[in-house]
Amino acid sequence: MKFCAHIYISVLMLATSSIAQTEKEYKEKKSDSIDVPYYIVDGDTISREFINLDEVVLLNKLSFNSKEDRRRYLILRRKTRKVYPYAKLASERLTTMTERLNSIESNRDRRRYTKRVQKYIEEEFSEKLKNLTRTEGQILVKLIHRQTGRTAFDLVKELRSGWRAFWYNTTANIFEISIKEVYEPYGNKEDYLIEDILERSFQANILERQQPAFEIDYLDLSSHWNKKTSSN
Repeated sequence: MKFCAHIYISVLMLATSSIAQTEKEYKEKKSDSIDVPYYIVDGDTISREFINLDEVVLLNKLSFNSKEDRRRYLILRRKTRKVYPYAKLASERLTTMTERLNSIESNRDRRRYTKRVQKYIEEEFSEKLKNLTRTEGQILVKLIHRQTGRTAFDLVKELRSGWRAFWYNTTANIFEISIKEVYEPYGNKEDYLIEDILERSFQANILERQQPAFEIDYLDLSSHWNKKTSSN
């Protein structure tokens, strides 16, 4: 998929385990009458003021209505895990480039820097991205929007020209891919499944977590789709 490489070149936890708390929580009064919450763990009294735990998202066990649904999920998981690192890297490169460009005053030096970064990315990733399938390319476009907050089309337009963005989108449409595609996990079932795959992969340390460009509450998202599924 050579056009996927062009698009990308132009753009450029296993969660902490819960503490077993079978012991009950209580409050102890200080002499100044301020309530201070405590935990009792193995007979020791530990102030909650000094406990700072990472948020733990509890994931439901996967269940499928049919073998075909399970097969589709596993295929989507393989493709998502394959292309997510590229979307993550696109976000990192874009952030670095933007910060650097903001510190360069000369337009000539800005153009030279942009071309140098573009050449570096092309040499490093073009061959890998050319081998993406159509569906992998479309997932990558969605994840670029998740990580940068902008569509691949807007990024190409921003970093190159409106004509080039139009051309890339037209070329992509020949292969049934739109670089204007956005990531909508609340409105698109496949995007929700991608988000589920990402969260499980982050917690299993298979993928490195990078916060999306916009807020996504996984628990709220799961509840949204559970309600939607049960009402159908």
